[in-house]
Amino acid sequence: MAKTQKVVKESKQEKSKVSSKGSEKLTGEGAVPAIVEATLGRTGNKGEITQVKCKILQGKNRGKSMRRNVRGPVKKRDILMLRETEIEARRIINKINKSSSNT
Repeated sequence: MAKTQKVVKESKQEKSKVSSKGSEKLTGEGAVPAIVEATLGRTGNKGEITQVKCKILQGKNRGKSMRRNVRGPVKKRDILMLRETEIEARRIINKINKSSSNT
């Protein structure tokens, strides 16, 4: 019985190496291309993340327009390869500095 259990454990480890963090289960087909329609703003502690509006080009959500956070340089008409297309990024909230509006 010990030999069969070892074989089962090895096959589970091999499966986990193939997919990255379960992203294959979410899309069912791997990476999905999306085209950037507009940049909405910068976010993150240091402004290193750009929020963009993109349109999905393939897959079950084809034609859907959604907000995504992108790290690195990005501009309009760039192609993004999305590992999942179900989750949309939260909107950026513009914080108003009250001390500067009093002057």
